[in-house]
Amino acid sequence: MTISKLLTATVLGGAITAGAAFAAGPAENAIKARKAAMQLYAFNLGQLGAMAKAEAAYDAAAASAAASNLVALASLDQSALWPEGSDSLSAENTRALPDLWENLPDVMQKSQEMISAAEAMETAAGTDLAALQEAMKALGGACGACHKPYRAPD
Repeated sequence: MTISKLLTATVLGGAITAGAAFAAGPAENAIKARKAAMQLYAFNLGQLGAMAKAEAAYDAAAASAAASNLVALASLDQSALWPEGSDSLSAENTRALPDLWENLPDVMQKSQEMISAAEAMETAAGTDLAALQEAMKALGGACGACHKPYRAPD
């Protein structure tokens, strides 16, 4: 595909996506955006997890990049992704339980713990496999600490 065709396809795809997003309501847009953010978390965690479990070769540069991505994601202001009315009882296509909005101080504390665990992973990831494996325990725990009480099972 030539550069001009690729550029045209990209612009057209973006316009279609933007049009669809504009047509959806605020809760639907927030759900789509936070699912995208969670997919980015999962992608980067998956790389680190595969290395930690020896399912993939340890690569200091790749581990560091994935860990830095997690820090960047965790540090973003995600408040607009969680409007009231975007829970599993109020909207379709989400597993966010209503308890999340009823316990915001706890959620915010867990968010800070996630940032801390991601920062610890960023420090450890490029060091060696043992350091990555140790940091993965805390990072997985930080993710689960929010998902267990505030996300409905599949």
